Amino acid sequence: MEASAYKFGPYTIDAKEVFHATALSYAMVNLRPVLPGHVLVCPKREVKRFADLSTDETIDLWVTAKEVGVRLEQYHQASSLTFTIQDGPQSGQTVPHVHIHVIPRKKGDFQNNDEIYDAIDVREKELKEKLDLDIERKDRTMEEMSHEASEYRALFS
Repeated sequence: MEASAYKFGPYTIDAKEVFHATALSYAMVNLRPVLPGHVLVCPKREVKRFADLSTDETIDLWVTAKEVGVRLEQYHQASSLTFTIQDGPQSGQTVPHVHIHVIPRKKGDFQNNDEIYDAIDVREKELKEKLDLDIERKDRTMEEMSHEASEYRALFS
């Protein structure tokens, strides 16, 4: 049975935002994507640091990220993928729950290719500020995210 909600650090993620799940991981749309198709893949168990994942969780997380990436790269007619993890507060991780950013990439989406990491860092900091201040989400509505997740769910049917 599908979960009605998922934990993402101290936050609760509505199942409508989740488009794929395995026994140990789930993939969700991003509240503040840096590019179309920018999603997060997370372990179901709340784990703050990458080294604290079990071997099975690590394998499942990366296999899930690979499967998600392959489908979203096709869906968004991209030519490449960026997979990135910020592991710990000094790396820029703002939600204390391991997660892989999966981002379909196209030629010219950033003038300097490494600028994507700065963009991710800015979005993470903005997200933390919004969540910490409990300000209403303005970037994307639940309806927008639910619609996107629904489209992506069809890729796994």
